Amino acid sequence: MTKLAFLGLGVMGSPMAGHLAAAGHEVCVYNRTTAKAQAWVAQHGGSHGTTPAEAARGADIVLACVGNDDDLRAVCLGPDGAFATMAKGSTFVDHTTVSAAVTRELYEVAKANGIAFVDAPVSGGQAGAEKGQLSIMCGGDQADYDLAEPVMNVYAKLCRRIGDSGAGQMTKMCNQIAIAGLVQGLSEAMHFASKAGLDGAAVIEVISQGAAGSWQMSNRYQTMLDDHFAHGFAVDWMRKDLGICLATANENGASLPVTALVDQFYKDVQKMGGGRWDTSALFKRLQAV
Repeated sequence: MTKLAFLGLGVMGSPMAGHLAAAGHEVCVYNRTTAKAQAWVAQHGGSHGTTPAEAARGADIVLACVGNDDDLRAVCLGPDGAFATMAKGSTFVDHTTVSAAVTRELYEVAKANGIAFVDAPVSGGQAGAEKGQLSIMCGGDQADYDLAEPVMNVYAKLCRRIGDSGAGQMTKMCNQIAIAGLVQGLSEAMHFASKAGLDGAAVIEVISQGAAGSWQMSNRYQTMLDDHFAHGFAVDWMRKDLGICLATANENGASLPVTALVDQFYKDVQKMGGGRWDTSALFKRLQAV
C-alpha cells in the first residue's frame, strides 16, 4: 500500500481520506483545526501532522481538499507548506475547486521542485464522497495522472484525465455552469407547479422519467418540497465557484448569461441568511417572492 497524506478534513475531505485508510493505505492527515485531525485519527487510524509540511513528509502522494485559491497556496507553499518536505518524484493531487490560474502556478512550482502536480476537482457532493462515488476530472501530465489514478479510484465512480494542467479545473467550471442552470430550472418548475395548485411530488414523479430528468431533480425535489436545505453543497461555496467561472469567461470570451443571472439569485439567497443552505435553496428564494 502507498504512504499518503491528506490535507483538509471538511465534509468532502474527511470521508475521502477515510476511504483511503479503509483501503489499507498509510494515511497522515492535516486540518487547520487540530481537533478534527485528532478525531479523524481516532476513528480511522493513521496519524496527523500539525502542519501540511509535517503531514506530507515521506508521503508518496499528497492529496488536498481545502477551500479556495488562498487556502491551496497556504497548504502548498512556504516553510510549513507541503512542497517544503515532499520528496522529488512524489505527487501532489489537488481535489479543491480553484482557479485554473492557481493550478498552473502551483504546477510550475511543483515541477521546478521535482514534484508532480495533478488538478483533480470532484463532483458528487458530500453523499458522493461518503459513498466513494465521486466523478473526478483531472489535468496534468499523463505519467503523473497514471501514478495518482489508482489512489483516486478508491473513492471514484469515474476518474478521467481531460488534458494538461488546469484542464481538470476548467472541466469543473463546466460542471458548475451546468448545475446552476439545472437547479434554477428545477426551482422554477416546482414553483410553477405550486402556483398552479399541482401536487409537486406527483409532477416530479412524471417529468423525472422523461427528458426533464436530472440528478438534481431525483436527489433534491423532496428536500425542496420539505423546505429542508441544511445539507449538501453550500450556496457560499457555489458563489465562489461561479465567481471563478465568470472570471474565466471574461478571460476566454465565453458568454455565460444564465450563469451570471443565477449567481445573482444565489446572492439573494445569501441576503436571506442562506449562505450555508444547499444550492437547491433557489426554490426557497422563489417561494419567498
